[in-house]
Amino acid sequence: MRVGIFTESYPPLVNGVSTSILMLQHALEKQGHEVFIITVSDEKLKYSIEDDGKILRLPSLQLARCYDYKFTSVYPIKALNIIKKMNLDVIHSNVEFTIGIFARIVSAQLSIPLVHTYHTNWEDYTHYITKNKKILDEICKKSIKYLSVFFEDKTVTELIVPSNKIYNLFKDKYNFTKNIHIVPTGIETSKFYKENFDIKKVNALRKKYNIKKKDFVIMTVCRLAQEKSVDKLIINHKKLVDMNKNFKLFIVGDGPDINKLKKLTQDLNISDNVIFTGKVLLDDIPIYYQLGNVFVSASTTETQGLTIIEAISSSLPVVAIKDDAFFNSVINDFNGYLFETDEQYIDYILKLYCNKDLYNRLSNQSRILSDDFTSEYFAQKVLKVYKTAIENYKSNKNIINKIKNIISKRKYRL
Repeated sequence: MRVGIFTESYPPLVNGVSTSILMLQHALEKQGHEVFIITVSDEKLKYSIEDDGKILRLPSLQLARCYDYKFTSVYPIKALNIIKKMNLDVIHSNVEFTIGIFARIVSAQLSIPLVHTYHTNWEDYTHYITKNKKILDEICKKSIKYLSVFFEDKTVTELIVPSNKIYNLFKDKYNFTKNIHIVPTGIETSKFYKENFDIKKVNALRKKYNIKKKDFVIMTVCRLAQEKSVDKLIINHKKLVDMNKNFKLFIVGDGPDINKLKKLTQDLNISDNVIFTGKVLLDDIPIYYQLGNVFVSASTTETQGLTIIEAISSSLPVVAIKDDAFFNSVINDFNGYLFETDEQYIDYILKLYCNKDLYNRLSNQSRILSDDFTSEYFAQKVLKVYKTAIENYKSNKNIINKIKNIISKRKYRL
């Protein structure tokens, strides 16, 4: 099968969508399928073709108010002519705007079935545009709902969502009428297995960040932005540090709020117990998990939470806020805990710190649970959706052609 993946998130950009697409690409290629990536260029207004024609990068511009978000023309004719020669069997779009719109145009013009994955609940990101002004935010959220329904219900052949949380959004709030496939994103779990790392390199990294053997490292990996609620983790960390100086909060990532968060640690007088790594290369991320004792998240804006899958693959217990997006990857008292209050969060961290038997049990079961999220299993489920899209597209096309023939014959008789 020849698959065209349209996305604005792709390496070297580091985020959950980028990781998801890279994993899918590699898994499909391992199974013998040809994958073409249509994405944005790092060199602004320049086209580039890489990897023997398998990656097409389109001219793009940075959207000033949105961290790392780039946009491109919705109808680059030069790109359309290149894509024609790819002879795609299916198009898989992964974003709603610019390149996503272009994917829909290509699908219509070249008569190719379109599968779309809804990675991001855009209603959670309107503050980048509205600057948290309530009236503007409400208008923006209503517009996103309308556009989401229009783009997905009117243009896609099949829709993929990563969790029950997003399935319920489309079914109950957006009243979506077409097929919805729940396909949790997979990763190359073996990249995170602790036995695959050189202990000398792990210790060198620990030394770099001044992490001592006695330290209990509470880590999170994310974009440092308002919607990730890292500030809540820092505020709760102050309470933990007041109990025990061995608690270290290890924050891996960069983002627009990094300076604000650093200032918060200074104001709380816990700078010595909070470590900011800044931007980390995608290929280096797996070894950073080896420094953690427990993984945490306070974000309620995830559609699935890929970093949690990475964490459990690294044998880390997880303490995350109670949210539908995490129900498949964090099971209470099996591989971690879902908290609802700050008091619960602190209590769960203390339980893991004080009870070694409990910690080891949850750690082992995290690793076991990660088997449900392998990239191979992910690719198999996505391929099934591709095949359904191709079959339904052909079927609908045949029905339309039959109707056209009937109408044509009736006109002729008249």
